Amino acid sequence: MADPRDKVLQDYRKKLLEHKEIDGRLNELREQLKELIELTKQFENVGQIVGEVLKQLTEEKFIVKATNGPRYVVGCRQQLDKSKLKPGTGVAVDPLVYNMSHEDPGNVSYSEIGGLSEQIWELREVIELPLTNPELFQRVGIMPPKGCLLQGPPGMGKALLARAVASQLDYNFFKAVSSSIVDKYIGEEKCLIMPRTRDSEYFNGVTESNGPDTLDPALLKIHTDLPYEQARLDLLKIHAGSITKHGEIDYEAIVKLSDGFNGVDLRNVCTEAGMFAIRADHDFVVQEDFMKAVRKVADSNKLESKLDYKPV
Repeated sequence: MADPRDKVLQDYRKKLLEHKEIDGRLNELREQLKELIELTKQFENVGQIVGEVLKQLTEEKFIVKATNGPRYVVGCRQQLDKSKLKPGTGVAVDPLVYNMSHEDPGNVSYSEIGGLSEQIWELREVIELPLTNPELFQRVGIMPPKGCLLQGPPGMGKALLARAVASQLDYNFFKAVSSSIVDKYIGEEKCLIMPRTRDSEYFNGVTESNGPDTLDPALLKIHTDLPYEQARLDLLKIHAGSITKHGEIDYEAIVKLSDGFNGVDLRNVCTEAGMFAIRADHDFVVQEDFMKAVRKVADSNKLESKLDYKPV
């Protein structure tokens, strides 16, 4: 008769082996977590690090010594000619620039932007003209602006203007939160190093900010302010263009109640009008839905303006 203690001992050994196997997998996961945490910290670092190549480790990995002392093991983009990355070669290590959000600006045309005709004209003159007709500036003997800053409160169409420029010129559109590329103290942030190429006579760009006083004064600033009545009418018609409507819509009556609205507010009016129609079990929006919506958005704006924010 088999000793029951042998079976217990075998079960114990089996459980012990399973425990060791699980413990090994757990250690692997801990190492992966450690690597991910370290990678996340690198992405949270600001700006570029300037240094020089010390040694090539693998086909894609290099040891780089930064000018401030530390050494880093970094990757190399496939597009770069690795034969040029010899020891002593100066490089810029950027843990952030390729992690900015690259977005498709979409097929945005200037005709879809209402109430900003003056800003569109200035933007095209500053950004498009130097790129499409550089000889005009050469003939006059002036250098075009270094770039353009769209400044103004939220909801004024700044991002939409930038998307329209990128779409019309078929340029890349990068989206980055400003807090990820500057430090909390003025003047502490790193510089962005850009290569100079013979065929890149002009480098132009568009950005937006609510702190224009801290940026390069060489940037041409275009201010986007609250739209006036005719501009609000244009914006409302654009946002309402895709809505299924029934009967005549008196846009002017709606706009009369929208004093102080920006582009986002007018878009919200159209959204709220659609919600009123859905609540009424309708497949279309009528004039009364728009009137209810504009009053609701106006009341919401008044409530927000009365909020008393206190430190916690």
